[in-house]
Amino acid sequence: MDSLHLEVVGIRDETDRIKTLFLDRADGLPLPAFDAGAHVDLYLPNGMVRQYSLLNDPAESGPYVLGVLRELRSRGGSEWVHQHIETGLVLKAAGPRNNFPLAQARRHLLIAGGIGVTPMLSMAAALHRLGEDFHRHYCTRSPEQTAYLDRIAAAGWDGRMALTHDGGDPGQGLDVRALLSHQREGDHVYCCGPAGLMGAVREASGHWATGTVHFEWFTPDEIAVPANDRQAFTVVLARSDRVLKVPADASIVQVLADNGIVVDTLCEEGICGTCITNVLEGEPEHHDSVLTDAEKASNRLMTVCCSRAKGDRLVLDL
Repeated sequence: MDSLHLEVVGIRDETDRIKTLFLDRADGLPLPAFDAGAHVDLYLPNGMVRQYSLLNDPAESGPYVLGVLRELRSRGGSEWVHQHIETGLVLKAAGPRNNFPLAQARRHLLIAGGIGVTPMLSMAAALHRLGEDFHRHYCTRSPEQTAYLDRIAAAGWDGRMALTHDGGDPGQGLDVRALLSHQREGDHVYCCGPAGLMGAVREASGHWATGTVHFEWFTPDEIAVPANDRQAFTVVLARSDRVLKVPADASIVQVLADNGIVVDTLCEEGICGTCITNVLEGEPEHHDSVLTDAEKASNRLMTVCCSRAKGDRLVLDL
């Protein structure tokens, strides 16, 4: 993965809990292009690596723009950004990468909750510029906690957006069951936001055609968390000509590291896609939130940070 050094060239407070960062290359060279839905991995000075969606129009040549929510139960990433970020700081970064791309569709339905609006801003800008049919629902707790309304108004597509405030009561929020009760031919839906909203959209869209519902997870999908009755299995490394045992209480990537085989990882929770590995034989037991349903069904790819084997053996392209 390409490595960059990005300088913080601007900071803006959007709400009391959301900051916008403007990042440009420290060496003055052009930034790598990206597609709507992409993110960058930021290596923070406190040793943490965090993924943040790019919210600006991919057609722009200026700095990368991303939003950071100060999590109430921060594990140290967003808290560090809100307390210590300053202009002039240079951060190592990787990417951009895209686990949440726009699909070919007749109509795009974008559902964003809170900070999940960030990839949707980039998507809406691209769709508007290309003359695509889309509509967006933006769900927040209150007007005071609703970021980027000025950017949306300036973009000229605010007429395609419905804004919902629930006051902290999900029962007063967007009725996703009614919204997704009928799928027209060619419709695709995209969702990014809190786990409650994501779960509601997944449940309400269960009857939609395979491959037409897309999610971007900030935290591991609770439904995808492995059960406590995990079993040991064997991994065969085709290129390394090695056979390793994966105990019930260890991950594949941990066993690889213990045996001197380095696989790039960031989140170790199955949400960033950094460790996706080719599967040559065997059936993975998928516990990630990044591979598509079609990719999982093919059994040709897996995230070795959290996924396991359904049987007793996997052959990996390592």
